Amino acid sequence: MNNILIWSATSGANLELSDQLKQMIEAQSESVEIINLESLDLPLYTPPAEKNGIPDKAIELTTKLKAAKGLVVVAPEYNGGVPPVVNNALAWMSRSGDEDWRAGFTGKNALVATNSGGPAFKYQRIMRLQLEHLGMEVMTRTIATNSFTPLKAPSAEKILSRFIEFTKIESKLVYN
Repeated sequence: MNNILIWSATSGANLELSDQLKQMIEAQSESVEIINLESLDLPLYTPPAEKNGIPDKAIELTTKLKAAKGLVVVAPEYNGGVPPVVNNALAWMSRSGDEDWRAGFTGKNALVATNSGGPAFKYQRIMRLQLEHLGMEVMTRTIATNSFTPLKAPSAEKILSRFIEFTKIESKLVYN
């Protein structure tokens, strides 16, 4: 079982950032797995598409998140919001057939990260709201890079260290 999952929304700069974060997490003796949401190639979620059955990859994504202790979502700002591939994965997970699909989110810790063309403030804000809506406890600090602002390793290591520390504390919050 991986303690930490990293979702990368793209196969480019965000996957590179995901790889860097993975190395930093592993340096702190934590197991971690990167899931490239883009490479899952999930069909677009629609009610008619659901009639063809839930894709195995969506069920596997739900199972992996339920087993993890924390989630890092690495994505660019996309037209002022969250990339469609992230929303699509969440839509399929919510319809995965698992009545307890929210267990992958409820009371677990999340960290938002980005490599985008700019500061990606809107993506960070929206992603935080969405993860909180699903029941996650989202770290206040984020990791943001772009072509003008490369990853600051010492800062990222501190943020990841705190994130890992929080994943080891069992949530005392109760969600209905």
